[in-house]
Amino acid sequence: MKKKVLATAVALAVGLSVSVTSVASADQGRGKERISSFLSGLVSNGTLTQSQADAITKAAENAAAAAKTAMKEKHAAFDAVITSTLGISLDTLTTRLKAGESLATIAGDKKDALIAAMIAEINKQIDAALAAGKITTTQASAQKAKTTERVTNMVNKVKEFGKKGHGKGQRASTISFKAA
Repeated sequence: MKKKVLATAVALAVGLSVSVTSVASADQGRGKERISSFLSGLVSNGTLTQSQADAITKAAENAAAAAKTAMKEKHAAFDAVITSTLGISLDTLTTRLKAGESLATIAGDKKDALIAAMIAEINKQIDAALAAGKITTTQASAQKAKTTERVTNMVNKVKEFGKKGHGKGQRASTISFKAA
């Protein structure tokens, strides 16, 4: 019985940790507090030892760090696709987006090429997630079916930088695609 509870606790802690990473800026660290609180309760009632709880916490922190690194790598790849397609630096792109320009405006006559390059990058990330077993074939197909519409909307939409909420401090590539 204790092994099942321990396995459940580990799965929950790692799942919460990875989920927390994806919303870390909005969460301000409260996810870690929730995990600690949950594990403290299990230690208090004798389900886990303190060393088991510490191991779970460490595993959750490692999973969160790995997820954050993977997300940064995806953003960097996406930034590289955008900047290389448009022939501008990331600083220039960020400055123009913060000034209220859409990617479509920045791209000008390169808009169609930008959309095609972004679709290709997202589909590549979806394929990588599929190959790694992170998503199913059905999920990959569903995500790819939405990619063109999502990218077109992203290119045409003006990001709201510096405002409270989703757009705060984000680069052009931080639109979430559930590729992995």
